[in-house]
Amino acid sequence: MKSLDTLTIKIFADGADLDVIRTLAGHPLVKGFTTNPTVMRKADVDDYEAFAKAVLAAVDGQPVSFEVFADDFDTMERQARKIATWGDNVTVKIPVTNTKREFSGPLITRLTEAGVQVNVTAILTLDQVRKVAAALALAPETPAVVSVFAGRIADTGRDPVPVMREALSLLESKPKAELLWASSREILNVFQADAIGCHIITVTRDVLGKLSLIGKDLAEYSLETVKMFHDDAAGAGYAIKT
Repeated sequence: MKSLDTLTIKIFADGADLDVIRTLAGHPLVKGFTTNPTVMRKADVDDYEAFAKAVLAAVDGQPVSFEVFADDFDTMERQARKIATWGDNVTVKIPVTNTKREFSGPLITRLTEAGVQVNVTAILTLDQVRKVAAALALAPETPAVVSVFAGRIADTGRDPVPVMREALSLLESKPKAELLWASSREILNVFQADAIGCHIITVTRDVLGKLSLIGKDLAEYSLETVKMFHDDAAGAGYAIKT
């Protein structure tokens, strides 16, 4: 039976609801946080820097990733260097390419050589992992995160596990680079990522809410489901004339 006690992977909470972040900062399983401009917009964040400072105040030194949002690399670099000054626990998310499909490798190298910890994000192919590993190898002493969007790979009908396993092997030459299983969809992903030796997985509040189901008796779960259907039908007043 699967158990939380056996996990070695680090669970990072993903989102931009400040109240949720404050709550999860005290969760014993949550070891860090990630966010991005899309979830921030959905949460009606209107002041990027003020929000980031509020998050940092809430998480009490736990790792947090904040993303640049420019599309040209010069502006990305200025944003990244500014974001990095917000705290020693800050990792700067850099998209693997810009919207013109231009690889971010030279920027990744410049930043890591300057000691900026980056989280290279939106990766979906092993070719991208290879290129990122090469860019990071030029500054081997700077910690980094490589975020492969396993959930989005699965959304296309592909099994992400072999991809993530190969990604780990591609990062072996960069010991301080951690592989992050991004865009997880279900609790099973936590155990899949842990089984292959992935270092970090991001989960949303909805996925975290399912932790209580781990190891649940399936026969009991079946009965609870039947009762739910019955109670909802009764509550809705459904009737069929027979």
